[in-house]
Amino acid sequence: MPRAVVLLSGGVDSSTAIAIARAEGFETFALTIRYGQRHAHELSAAQAIARWAGAARHLVIDVDLRGIGGSALTADLAVPKGRTAADMADGIPVTYVPARNTLFLSLALGWAEVLGAEDLFLGVNALDYSGYPDCRPEFVEAFERLANLATKAGVEGKAHFRVRTPLLRMTKAGIVRRGTDLGVPFALTHSCYDPAPDGAACGACDSCELRRKGFLEAGVPDPTRYRL
Repeated sequence: MPRAVVLLSGGVDSSTAIAIARAEGFETFALTIRYGQRHAHELSAAQAIARWAGAARHLVIDVDLRGIGGSALTADLAVPKGRTAADMADGIPVTYVPARNTLFLSLALGWAEVLGAEDLFLGVNALDYSGYPDCRPEFVEAFERLANLATKAGVEGKAHFRVRTPLLRMTKAGIVRRGTDLGVPFALTHSCYDPAPDGAACGACDSCELRRKGFLEAGVPDPTRYRL
């Protein structure tokens, strides 16, 4: 089986991405980053999904981005609530974590080179998302070029790295339907940016709004435990 490194946050998108990688015949190696995020409940969700997916290994790496700050997810800034779709489409929100996907893909690339894997799976999408610049196809294409220029395996021609983004042009509803078809246990996943201490989703942040919208439009019961 070819190997693939899958960035796994424990949310709807990354959980569907690892299910797709498994369905395509890859031996999956799940990588989760503990970066000081306020929604740390996603870490236990990632562990549960990695077990469900039968990942060959689930590696959790600590990279504390609180020292950099600049985001409502890593600093003492309020998480926006109750924003409309028009609000979300207007600019880059304060929940953007500076260079997060660049950092995460770099770690995934390093592990892939050690494992002899050529495929990196990233569960980003450029349709129903919060406007983050590192979720766009231009970013993915640029990182893939970098991956093959910046690694020993790439320069020596021993590997051709690919950044696989199977959800990139799907709506959230389409992702929910695809994950449902693959048996993803969405009840185990976590999306909320500002959960209660017991993990209940706030129901009002951008991530909760997009998640709720996705299940509703997909016609799939939403298993999320919301506070609101």
